[in-house]
Order: sequence, then C-alpha cells, then structure tokens
Amino acid sequence: MASISIQNLHKSYGTLNVLKEFSLDIEDGEFVVLVGPSGCGKSTILKLLAGLEPASGGKIMLGDRDVTDVAPGERDIAMVFQNYALYPHLTVAQNIGFGLKMRKMSQAEIDRRVMEAAKTLAVDPYLNRRPKDLSGGQRQRVALGRAIVREPLAFMMDEPLSNLDAKLRVHMRAEIGALHKRVGVTTVYVTHDQVEAMTMADRVVLMRNGEIQQIADPDTLFQKPDNLFVASFIGSPGMNFVSSPVDRASGAAMVEVLGTKVDVSDHNVDGVSDVIVGFRPEHINLGDGLVNFNVRPSLVESLGSEKYVYFDGGSTQVRLSAGTEDENSKGLIARVAHTGAFDETAEQRMSLDPANLYLFDPKTELAL
Repeated sequence: MASISIQNLHKSYGTLNVLKEFSLDIEDGEFVVLVGPSGCGKSTILKLLAGLEPASGGKIMLGDRDVTDVAPGERDIAMVFQNYALYPHLTVAQNIGFGLKMRKMSQAEIDRRVMEAAKTLAVDPYLNRRPKDLSGGQRQRVALGRAIVREPLAFMMDEPLSNLDAKLRVHMRAEIGALHKRVGVTTVYVTHDQVEAMTMADRVVLMRNGEIQQIADPDTLFQKPDNLFVASFIGSPGMNFVSSPVDRASGAAMVEVLGTKVDVSDHNVDGVSDVIVGFRPEHINLGDGLVNFNVRPSLVESLGSEKYVYFDGGSTQVRLSAGTEDENSKGLIARVAHTGAFDETAEQRMSLDPANLYLFDPKTELAL
C-alpha cells in the first residue's frame, strides 16, 4: 500500500485543456472518489495515475517514488474498468489468476491467491465456470478479484458499477466498501453518480471543467458546499434556488423567500446587493413553520415512502446552466414524507426553517 501525491497535474490535447493544475494528496489506505458531470476530467486523472496516458505537466508520486514517466506495468497499480474485460474462453479461476501467470508466478502461489480472493468476493463456487455463465454482479466480482490478487499499491476504479442494474449497484456498493475495509488498499474511484460518491468515499473530490470545486468528506460536502455548483450537484433531488435583493432598510439584512422576508444578517452579505438563496427539498415541510408559503403543485411524484412535490417558483426561481443535476427545470421541489392521501389539485401550505437556507453570491457563485 502507498499514499498518492498529485502535484500540479495537467493534461492538454492540442489547444484543449481537459485538466488544469490538479493537485491532491491521498493518504495510504484512503478511499477517494472523483465525481462530477461527464467531461469534467475525472477519468483522465485515472488514466494519468495508471500511466495509460502521458501527463502534459506536473508530477505523480506513489509513496516516495516519482511515477510520472514510469510505464503502466511498473507502477504496481491495479485497474478495474466499467467493462469487465474478462476473457470469455477462460474460467473464473484463470481470469482471476491471468495477471499472475503473466508474471510467471508459481502455480501454487497463483492457486493460493486466487482462492483467497475468490472466497473474499464469494465467487469460489464458480471458479470452474466461464464468464458467460455468470450474472453481471458475479462478473464484476471476478474483475475485482483479478485486481485484488495482484496485491497492488493502489486500486484505480473507473465507473465499475455503471453497467449493473439499480438494485445490484446498491449491493455492489456495499460489497466494494466492505472489501476496502478488509483489504485496506489506497483506492481512487471514479463515478458520475453522486450517490455512489457520498455512500462510499472517505473523501469526495468534486470536479467541473477539469478543475476541483471542493474536496471534503461526504457530510461536509452536503452541509457546507463551497459554491453554487457544489450545492446543486450534491443532493438528490438537487437544491432549490431563488434570487432576491438584500434589503437593509430595517437595519438588518433581509431577503425574500417565496414571498416571506427572512433575516440573513448572520450570513456574510456585506457589500452584496443581490443573492441566490438555496434550500434543499427535504427541508421543506407540510404545514406551518417559521417561513410559510402556499403552493399549488404542478407535478407530484410518489416514491411510496415519500413524495416529490413540484411547484412554480415564479420569476425568482434560478435555473442553473448545463452541467448540473438540474431537476428544478420542472420547478421548485419539496421532498415530503408520505402522509396518506394528498390532494394534488389543491393548494398546499408549506414551510421552511431559515436555519436551513444557503446564500450564494450571483457574481462569483461562492457561498456566503
């Protein structure tokens, strides 16, 4: 096992800069997830770490060794891809042990490592089967087993669960998390799915347009977003946003949220004339509270245990640009517990707690 230090790494294809001065220190044994929308550069980082593509500049340290220009086979990094990449004519045991055979390891050692990995991943009953006889989840376990038996310094995983159905993805997320706790190898995991990132990572690196937006543990990323993009990307459904001028006529800093004035003097709004106010769907409650408003639902989606209630935010609603998970294109959204009968045609009384409001500068998009 080893730590990873990425120092001012960048990657260009001609005049196109896909990665811009990326720096990140990953501790030995840490599970770090790179997440962001398509095209943000997260898979490029994985390829640079594994040596599959050359860096345009910067340095990659694996432990105390500079591997920036080292060939992929000499970095001692194991890759797990979105595509299982199993040999269809080989058995499960042969697939898992293939890399060890290429290293001319003794058959006894290969058999020992293959059996150990197979038991860890619960595929030992299938060692004599071929990939076509396995389910998607079993094939992904075999691909993981092929990486584990190498006993590498670090794992690189590039969206390994995206080919699985939703229920199996949840199961495999838990299995990979448990596997990491047992094996303890430094892992860099790439995904576009923020739910995967939040449930699996020790730390999340949220990216956009080749740049880091925020590095934090999942709870901090959710509760204290650094900017508008982070706030919009993290959370399902995404955060609601409305615009408001800052009114200081009364001596306090007041903003208007859905027709109600709210004191935001505890936020750093000095010198700011307008703000974007964010509030999460799960922080909207049915019935009266501290900030009350009436809405007529435009759409109600029932998920059994809860409902998503969409409503018009009027001219104050902020519709975000492309590249974010923008559910609010349908309107503002409330995520409320299923409380039995719900009249979708009637006006609903809802409320917010001002303590759950987020404020952003519309010019810089930074949190206030």
